[in-house]
Amino acid sequence: MNLRCLHELRQRYNCPVGYSGHEVTMVPGVIAVAMGAVVVERHITLDRAMYGSDQAASLERRGLESMVGYLRTIPMVLGDGIKRVTSSEQANAEKLRYFLGPYHDIEGYSVKK
Repeated sequence: MNLRCLHELRQRYNCPVGYSGHEVTMVPGVIAVAMGAVVVERHITLDRAMYGSDQAASLERRGLESMVGYLRTIPMVLGDGIKRVTSSEQANAEKLRYFLGPYHDIEGYSVKK
């Protein structure tokens, strides 16, 4: 599948890239989006056991719904790249992170003296 090629294509042609999946699993499509693909093309079917050359590599309704759910989760999981302690983590951070060493400048973290 060579998904690393997505980066090369995006740079070479200076345009959005996508992924067309023809494999049995949805994982490569999810990884492709995590790597910057802006569209994923997949075949869908009513029943993967039906006759036809594309059926086994197609997604049934449940598989499609799962893949879409995973794809929608990717931006939240990747975040913005800035390490910070969220308000929901603050109480545990103050209780458990009494010493941060060189990491004392994490945004949103305060050390009680």
